[in-house]
Amino acid sequence: MSDQLRREIVVDASGQVLGRLASIVAKLLLLGWRVHVVNAEKMVLSGDPTMVVQAYKRTVLGVRSHYSHKWRPKRPRSPQRLFKYAVRGMLPKHNRRGREALSRLRVYVGVPKELEGREKVRFPEADASRLGRSYVELGRVAYELGWRGVTAR
Repeated sequence: MSDQLRREIVVDASGQVLGRLASIVAKLLLLGWRVHVVNAEKMVLSGDPTMVVQAYKRTVLGVRSHYSHKWRPKRPRSPQRLFKYAVRGMLPKHNRRGREALSRLRVYVGVPKELEGREKVRFPEADASRLGRSYVELGRVAYELGWRGVTAR
């Protein structure tokens, strides 16, 4: 029991850069850790906010099909799924090891009640204060894509 708790980590994603945090989380998952990421809507993406939102809209909403809308690729729009999709791209998802690693990842908007008292880890190498340019929060990008979650602005 104590070994299982020791191999479990709660990561506070507020003010962390999405790509850098995703690479750290992917490495932890491959090492066998169970990772809970909280405050996913407060994660940041570097770059000019309007350009970042336009790029995500082009990727998510701009994909069309000549066939039925049922066969169009389904793209994530919520902050939880956007982050999980980024981590999935950094894992060997076509074999059992990668699929099992991804199943150990849990991403939450805000902090759920069962994780409130736990110690939360932040990674200084993924902190947004190290960025030399502007950035936009993931919750804002998700809102622009059509997500109607807790950060409706």
